[in-house]
Amino acid sequence: MNKYAIIDIGGKQLRVEQGRFHDARHFAPVRHVLTSNTKISVNRVLLIRNGSSINFGYPWLDDAAVRGRILHGCFKKKLVIQKIHSKNKTRRTLGYRENVTRFVVDSIHFGDKDLNKS
Repeated sequence: MNKYAIIDIGGKQLRVEQGRFHDARHFAPVRHVLTSNTKISVNRVLLIRNGSSINFGYPWLDDAAVRGRILHGCFKKKLVIQKIHSKNKTRRTLGYRENVTRFVVDSIHFGDKDLNKS
């Protein structure tokens, strides 16, 4: 698709398009406020591409926003950490799952217009 945005969310940079869902970790400091179908707006937009025009932000674009809604909270795959001490003949296995929030992008706005309707 030739209309997309790159946003800064959860300490990572994501390439988002309209109608697709994405997973973000550390979405908000208060997790119990974010429930299903909560509308969100991300203003930390680094780049917007609309056809052949590309707009960069330094570091973010001032009048750009990505709007969407939260689908649900979920977990990533379990990360397994094994510590092996060969001389002591001991092994230890630890693991954890990372909390992520799945959201879907409804629209990308730049300036006064919605890029997905043009």
